[in-house]
Amino acid sequence: MSDTAPADLVLTNGPVHTGSPARSRATTVAVRGERIVAVGHDEVRELIGPRTEVVDLAGKLLIPGFQDAHAHPVGGGLELGQCDLSGATTLAAYRELIDAYARRNPELEWITGGGWSMEAFPGGLPVAAELDALVPDRPVYLVNRDHHGAWVNSPALRRAGIDARTSDPADGRIERDAAGCPTGMLQEGAANLVGRLLPATTREERITGLLRAQELLHSLGITAWQDALLGSHANLTDPTDAYLACADDGRLTARVVGALWWDRARGTEQIEELLARRTTGTRGRLRSTTVKIMQDGVAENGTAALLGPYLDGCGCRTDNSGISFVEPQDLKTYVTALDAHGFQVHFHALGDRAVREALDAVEAARQANGRSDTRPHLAHLQVVHPDDIGRFRALGASANIQPLWAAHEPQMDELTIPFLGEERAALQYPFGALLRSGATLAAGSDWPVSSPDPLQGIHVAVNRVAPDAPAGTPVFLPGERIGLLDALTAYTAGSAYVNGLDAETGTITAGFLADLVVLDRDPFAGAAEEIGETKVEQTFVGGQRVFGD
Repeated sequence: MSDTAPADLVLTNGPVHTGSPARSRATTVAVRGERIVAVGHDEVRELIGPRTEVVDLAGKLLIPGFQDAHAHPVGGGLELGQCDLSGATTLAAYRELIDAYARRNPELEWITGGGWSMEAFPGGLPVAAELDALVPDRPVYLVNRDHHGAWVNSPALRRAGIDARTSDPADGRIERDAAGCPTGMLQEGAANLVGRLLPATTREERITGLLRAQELLHSLGITAWQDALLGSHANLTDPTDAYLACADDGRLTARVVGALWWDRARGTEQIEELLARRTTGTRGRLRSTTVKIMQDGVAENGTAALLGPYLDGCGCRTDNSGISFVEPQDLKTYVTALDAHGFQVHFHALGDRAVREALDAVEAARQANGRSDTRPHLAHLQVVHPDDIGRFRALGASANIQPLWAAHEPQMDELTIPFLGEERAALQYPFGALLRSGATLAAGSDWPVSSPDPLQGIHVAVNRVAPDAPAGTPVFLPGERIGLLDALTAYTAGSAYVNGLDAETGTITAGFLADLVVLDRDPFAGAAEEIGETKVEQTFVGGQRVFGD
């Protein structure tokens, strides 16, 4: 080593998973300032000086920091301080939590929060009467786990003027009883009919939400993320001001890429605004270099865009094939224009039609603008037609997977598979096929839709069984399992690539930023079924410890 000045930090007595194919394992890493200065074995210990902090790994695995390629941290942090239902799965538990929250907060004009699971209700559809019995005198607005619908009570419906005469919006649905009266469940854009009346969050509340989320994410080993929605949508207030405040005063310790929301009610005229927001929203550890386009909804409520119609409860074809929120030809125009301005495009695409429309738009941009390093990526990818698997590699579009969803659980088995049908259900979450085709895999959580813990996601990617699944739970499409190395790479180097941070993060390499995580064990040395038991002990960003002792 030509540079022999003492290191500020040395982590030794590995193993160290570098993420580099040329030298995948080491035992010692030295850090000076915010960067890694040496990776190797005993020779690196020569950089230990009298003031060097030495971390004895004691056989625990050191890895690159995790990066979440699709999350909503400010919303997640805010929800943790509201009526949080995400830790329960039954109606009885929801009743208890809602009642307790309402009693603790008698001064609140609205009861807000969410995180409830659709499997707790027949057909995934809760009703206003349940909330009326608990909170009869104040409006209640609770989003479901996937944030594509809201459960509301009768005061909320009355305040919004929603009754049997109210028409469904173009981008949503009001669930109704046999007489046409609203039942208390609002799907997709219909949720905005009530949600637009919610009290706005304050800047300080958003900052609190961001810092609460950052603390949680760091505790899970996450050192960087892509915020999948900077803007105002679905009753969420734009979190950009919170990011900028924390970027300016140093409280933003994570590295964040912001995906600016594409307003699907407008066209290319908004690009000038997005260019301005890219400039003002890029400073410190925040880079607002991406545009998010939401192309469809979700399968559980029949709004994911499919190439063929959904089935009904009897297995018969319906007249519903989901919703393409942006007309396909318009999507090509928008993506081509954004690509020409150097924006990365981040698509929400669950159904096979939405995936194809997104890939078609990327192809149009490539044909018009030539191949450039804009790194478009498609998130969620629940159903992908086999004809489109190879297009990811061909077009340079990354597959942004949310592995936790690829498992048998009630929402999948009761609310998804029967309505997709056997043939289409077998095309879900094709991680293995995408990997074998040569696609770049990145990974994220969509938190607060699902747990932000990367190790839980890695467990499912490898096993295709939920970490807490009962013994004997069948493997979900076993041919789509991927190996531990590939899953870990998706959460590190793969997401670093999507986030445009791969020149300095994603692997443990001399000269790279010291974004590092110490696990409590080496999951490569244990059984695949035990991956989900792994925990994070310490997290470093730029050589600074942000979690652990």
